Parts: sequence; structure tokens; C-alpha cells
Amino acid sequence: MSELSLAYIFHQQQLLVDHHFQLPRVESLASDLQMNTGDRVIARDLLEDEPIPKGLQLVPIRQLLTLWDTQQFEHASRAIQLLEWRKNHKFCSHCGHQTHIHPSEYAMICPSCRYHQYPRVQPCVITIITRGNDEILLAKNAKNKTNMYGLIAGFVEVGETLEEAVRRETLEEVGLKVKNIQYLASQPWPFPSNLMLAFRAEYASGEIELQEEEISDAEFFKFDQLPEIPFKGSIAYAMIKHVIEGTPVADDTQKWL
Repeated sequence: MSELSLAYIFHQQQLLVDHHFQLPRVESLASDLQMNTGDRVIARDLLEDEPIPKGLQLVPIRQLLTLWDTQQFEHASRAIQLLEWRKNHKFCSHCGHQTHIHPSEYAMICPSCRYHQYPRVQPCVITIITRGNDEILLAKNAKNKTNMYGLIAGFVEVGETLEEAVRRETLEEVGLKVKNIQYLASQPWPFPSNLMLAFRAEYASGEIELQEEEISDAEFFKFDQLPEIPFKGSIAYAMIKHVIEGTPVADDTQKWL
């Protein structure tokens, strides 16, 4: 019997784990994606008609973010992003020929024109904006059906610096200008393949004007009168705690606060 591998097995945005939220060990298949971690670790997609093995369950990745430490979540994040990349790059974007998996790198190779397609991440900025010594700006996403308020966030555009993205997203979404932009931390965010870059900024000027297709409500809240905020484990939660309580956004043990 071959040695078993630790397995990240996904069905869409859900991961197969046991009832203690630990990964299963399985026999490797030729089609598995080998994770370059130095151990026997693989990633694969659960087939549509494949039954869930006894003793295992599918759990949304967002839920695991609240249960796992940073390293566990980042490994799962890398696995699902690599599977998605491999699925979306089965053909060469230059000549249309079917691609092959590189034997030792994360790359899809075209045997016809030799073009290499590597995984890419989409950088996003997320910003916590303060006003005075005891207020932060929180906004409610228009697509969010709960009462949770979060931070201003958006994709970085081509040719744009991160600081320019912070200013543009803030102005577009809530009509405010900011100053004193400072980098805080980052977090991989596999929904589907983003890198969240966290910034802190101060209110400079303007009145709140909502970009209604993106934001349904936004206002400055006192530190001791916050609405429902993002869950523990997300970088937004850590940023809010950092500003209000002075805790680091990420500590030396690599656990999100």
C-alpha cells in the first residue's frame, strides 16, 4: 500500500475535513496537484458525482478561517487558487494549443509555442479610515444581506500605485478624500484569487456620498458604538482591532487576531 498524502479536496468554495476540521489522508492520483511544501501534500477537486467519504464533511473555507491559524488557512488558500488556475489554463492563450503541467514548477506549458502560463494574484486594497481620535468609517456592501459593516476595499487598476488605489476607491465608494496613508499588512484571499493589502488612512475632507451599486450605507462610528463587523480571522477584523485596541494586525506567531 502506498504512503498516504495529506489532501486538500475541494468542492467549489468548500473543503473536505473531518469532524475535528482536520484534513484527510488519501492515496495520491496521477491527476493530483502536488503541493511544493516538502511533505506529501496534494490538492484535488471533488468530482460532481463523487460521494463524500464517511467521517468527512464539506465546510466553507470562510468558516475554516475562524477555526484555523494563519498558516493552515494560507496553505488551503494556495491549494484552491492553484486548482482554479490549472482548470482555467488548459489551453494556451497565445496559440490555443492544449497545455501540459510543468513537472516541477507551478506552470502550464504549451508544447507548440512553449509559452509558460504562471499563476497570478489580483491585488486589492482594503483601508481603515479614521476621523479624529475615536471614529472609524465603516460601510455596508450593497450585496450584503446581513447587518455587517466592513471597510472600503477594491481592486488595484493597471498602472496604479497602491496609494492611488486607496484614494480612488475611497473617493468612488463614499466620496471622501484621505491623507496619511500607511501600509499595515496583507492576507491571501482565495475568493477567487486575491491578495488583500491593508492600509490605514485619515479622513481629509468631503461629505459621504454613496456609490449605490457598491455601498448601501456608510458612516463614521465611535469606537464604543460599532455595528456588526467582519468575523475574527479576516484582515478587516484585525485592522479594526488594531485601530481601536492597539493590537498588531498580525503577530509573530502568524495568527490573525
